[in-house]
Amino acid sequence: MSSNATFPQRAPNGIGGIQAVVAVSLGFVMAMLDVTVVNVALVAIRADINPSFPALVWIVDAYTLTFAALLLLGGAVADRIGAKRTYMLGLVWFVAASALCALSGAPLVLILARLLQGISAAMFMPSSLSLLTEAFPDSARRTRMLSIWAGLVGIATGSSPFVGGLLVATIGWPSIFFLNLPIGALGLLLSRRALAPSPRKPHALDLPTHLLLVLGLGGLSATLIEGPERGWSSPVVVAAGVIAAVALALAAIRELKATHPAIPRALAHNLPFWRLNGLGFLINFVVFGEVFLVSIALKQSYGASAFTTGLLMLPLMGVVPVTNYASGWGIKYRGSRWTLLVSLSISVLGLISAVVGSGAPLWFGILSIVLCNAGLGFAIPAMISAVLDHAGDTDANVASALLNANRQVGALAGVAVMGIVFQLVSTWPLRVSFGFGILIAALGLGMLLSWVHRDGSAGHR
Repeated sequence: MSSNATFPQRAPNGIGGIQAVVAVSLGFVMAMLDVTVVNVALVAIRADINPSFPALVWIVDAYTLTFAALLLLGGAVADRIGAKRTYMLGLVWFVAASALCALSGAPLVLILARLLQGISAAMFMPSSLSLLTEAFPDSARRTRMLSIWAGLVGIATGSSPFVGGLLVATIGWPSIFFLNLPIGALGLLLSRRALAPSPRKPHALDLPTHLLLVLGLGGLSATLIEGPERGWSSPVVVAAGVIAAVALALAAIRELKATHPAIPRALAHNLPFWRLNGLGFLINFVVFGEVFLVSIALKQSYGASAFTTGLLMLPLMGVVPVTNYASGWGIKYRGSRWTLLVSLSISVLGLISAVVGSGAPLWFGILSIVLCNAGLGFAIPAMISAVLDHAGDTDANVASALLNANRQVGALAGVAVMGIVFQLVSTWPLRVSFGFGILIAALGLGMLLSWVHRDGSAGHR
């Protein structure tokens, strides 16, 4: 499949450039909001439509499962029909699914609507980053715009528990889904206005391999989602793990033999790209594991209500978009490797401070986590920028899909591992120490991956 569409000759400038960044940010914003915001509405949902406890869990997890499982297929579709078209179709689908969520009056309908949300998010998430590559082909300018993009996403992610709690308390739980309607409409308007048509890349679609990858990622996600709740020896969890292992092994065998592999040869043999994907996994492992641990600590140790927890989390997460934006300057003047090493060192110091000062007043613990998150916020744009540089324009859609899939699995793994800590460690202070110790070790491995990384681009493989 081909098209006469080409990359724009000039990147959008001024207001047009900002509109382009906001356009590709809004889809990502909606996707990340719906990862977290539903958690604060569960009590209200249960009181209104009376789901069973397993159904309540699936109201949260159905979205995450289809989202993670279909990301790679979403990247392949973007190659076939163009990133802009895929992005806009995904936005339309997501808005419709959100409206169905808000209007659902039965648990099964809400679960099915959440599954549809996850499918649509998997369509537009890979396209979001590849559209940045298309709109801003110059690496230096793309890095600056990526910092703005990351800042907008960080603001949405950091404020989502507070905003969700406020909406549920004042308007009701359907409002958290209705919120997606104006956001999605604005995303569609700006995308139509500010983004140039995307080229279609005539990659052959190996559908059996993609289906195996969907089955493998779906099984892995189900294992990580259900493991902490059902227990790791549960037949359901064991079956999901076996399905994931078998499907991913078969996909790997097909990839080795395929004439047109699902993961292009240039990416499959690009070791720096895979190291950076590993770093993306570890960063999300730490971010979501830390948020899970801190939110429970605020309730257990300080008796904070859901609203108070959301309020206290604001400064913890609010620092992320600030350092997201500042990251662009570090990358510009010192490169992504230096930026990653410094930022991850800051995060390690923050977590060590939190462990050492576990008996200190609440303000000290908050400052420690703020320091950790400041470093993580500084690291994320540098990591994404380096991934896009190594992938190049040709493989941007698949590279974005792989990165997002790895980060999503990292988020699930972070929460799952913290759940294991809670199961195995009996006292609360030891749980905190063990949990933060695991996160420190993950950041240490991330620093090792950053140390061996060398700044470069798609032409330096």
